[in-house]
Amino acid sequence: MIVLGIDPGIARMGWGIISFTNNKAIAIEYGCFTTDKETKEEIRLAEIFDFVSMLIGKYDPEIVSVEKLFFASNAKTALIVGQARGAILLAAGRKKIPVSSFTPLEVKMALTGYGRADKNQIQRMVQSMLALSKIPTPDDTADALAIAITCAVTKKFI
Repeated sequence: MIVLGIDPGIARMGWGIISFTNNKAIAIEYGCFTTDKETKEEIRLAEIFDFVSMLIGKYDPEIVSVEKLFFASNAKTALIVGQARGAILLAAGRKKIPVSSFTPLEVKMALTGYGRADKNQIQRMVQSMLALSKIPTPDDTADALAIAITCAVTKKFI
């Protein structure tokens, strides 16, 4: 199974493509897509849509896994991240690819079995589970891979 994991954001969007077969996850490709803060919001959202559409076309994932929004304080940030998430969901929907979403708590539980795991623990689990020589950077990239792994290991497909 090929999974596209995404950590949504408008300035930085982490992404990772993994293959999951026989309970083994392998990183195929990963990175961080950025948009210019000087660019109009609607153009930035279109760039995110186009980039995710390109990833879907290139890697043909069976599922797209996206982090659920969880914000306690900054409504402005939540709104724009929600819009970026919408562009991602639209790209998947246009290609009729199912989307699975996970909260940060679900990701922590799936990777470490501990809901209060810190960012470093998650990053080290991503590195270990994918047999990578180093922790993927920036954090958004490691988070996207963690989301993809969570989808694969929990087999939550819809």
